Amino acid sequence: MAAGGRPEEIGSEMIRYYAARADEYDDWYLRRGRYSHGPANDASWRSDLEVAAAWLDGRGFRGQIVELAAGTGWWSPLLARHGQLTLYDASAEPLEKARTRLAAAGVTAEFQIRDAWREPDRSVDGLFAGFWISHVDRDRLDEFFGLVARWLVPGGLFAFIDSRQDPESGARDHRPPVEDVQVRRLDDGASFRVRKVFYEPSDLASALERAGFSEIEVVTTERFFVLGSGRRR
Repeated sequence: MAAGGRPEEIGSEMIRYYAARADEYDDWYLRRGRYSHGPANDASWRSDLEVAAAWLDGRGFRGQIVELAAGTGWWSPLLARHGQLTLYDASAEPLEKARTRLAAAGVTAEFQIRDAWREPDRSVDGLFAGFWISHVDRDRLDEFFGLVARWLVPGGLFAFIDSRQDPESGARDHRPPVEDVQVRRLDDGASFRVRKVFYEPSDLASALERAGFSEIEVVTTERFFVLGSGRRR
């Protein structure tokens, strides 16, 4: 399968990919099967994941919180303990996994199928996006951060966790992106194209500033993640 394609084609294919991947998505977080890269690399992953969770827990979320492109809700129980959480995703299948996860954690949230690019229908105190920024085309990053600002009340908090480029991050049979498009395979052999952009922290910080955010922080874990936050002016 060729890596290239029009942005709208890639976007549609990404939605189908994450719907089809719902049952195996958490293998990535848990380093199971094709996502295991040996004891040392997997230990580094788990360490970075703990650092990211502690960072997110300390951001100061409160009140009404929106999680865009929530997927299977790995971060959602943490967010739900800080306020009234609404999870949005473009696919029903991962949201069902998120619903089960939150119920098991003993926390509540609202769930809705909604594309991350839709205009806000209200103002909220906080917004989180996990591993979504790297799916945003480079020439649309400012547009997306502008949309995030429109979600937030003045002083509202935006935070994200996303990927740094590391050969031991994805599945063992995944190759690096070509021109920001990566071919992903599932356990059954089906393949899909996804947009995958590894932004530099400085580029993300600059885009947040252009979108009208203050108190900007963009840092990295030792290997795998970039962590960013800011408050709407």
